[in-house]
Amino acid sequence: MNDNGRFGPIEWAVAARPLPGQEECGDQAVAVAVNEEAAVFGVIDGLGHGPDAAAAARRAVAVIGEHLDEAPEAMVTHCHRELATTRGAAMTLACIDFDTDTVQWVGVGNVAAHLVARAPSGMETSSSARLANGIVGFQLPRVQSSESVDMRPGHLLVMASDGITDDHLDALDFGAPAETIANRILREHCRVTDDALVLVARHRGTI
Repeated sequence: MNDNGRFGPIEWAVAARPLPGQEECGDQAVAVAVNEEAAVFGVIDGLGHGPDAAAAARRAVAVIGEHLDEAPEAMVTHCHRELATTRGAAMTLACIDFDTDTVQWVGVGNVAAHLVARAPSGMETSSSARLANGIVGFQLPRVQSSESVDMRPGHLLVMASDGITDDHLDALDFGAPAETIANRILREHCRVTDDALVLVARHRGTI
């Protein structure tokens, strides 16, 4: 599965594939413009793999689409209620405000999210989402979105399910399009034992 686009100053791309031998991917992405001033990005990892995991993840994506005007933690709470009859899911959501060049995020489970920038040494991690232990739809801890974090032109937001290895930020090509970065991470850092999905969003500055 591949998808890409641009919302305001944000160029984004998704690359994903199901567990080898499965037809459906239990990992799903969220990439939607709220209005001309903001967008929501996220990665949903349905518990396990196969059709049931995919159904849980798709349901979460639909619920988020119904509550785009709410805070990230409220979206997670709505998902928790709606996923009670599913396998449940891990998820991380990031809301980017184009006017203030900031991002707020919240995570439950093992979907990593990092805001990274080029540095003289090669790369620096500006910020990482704090992930709460739990399963959306089964056991939800108290969740609260982060304080606003600066996301400036040139920054990359990289979100990945646990089907992507922990070293996926190594040797990022900051000069490449978001689609190229996402495809390379999937190709070089996916685990053969799980579904895998990576979402890359780059702040390109004004159009």
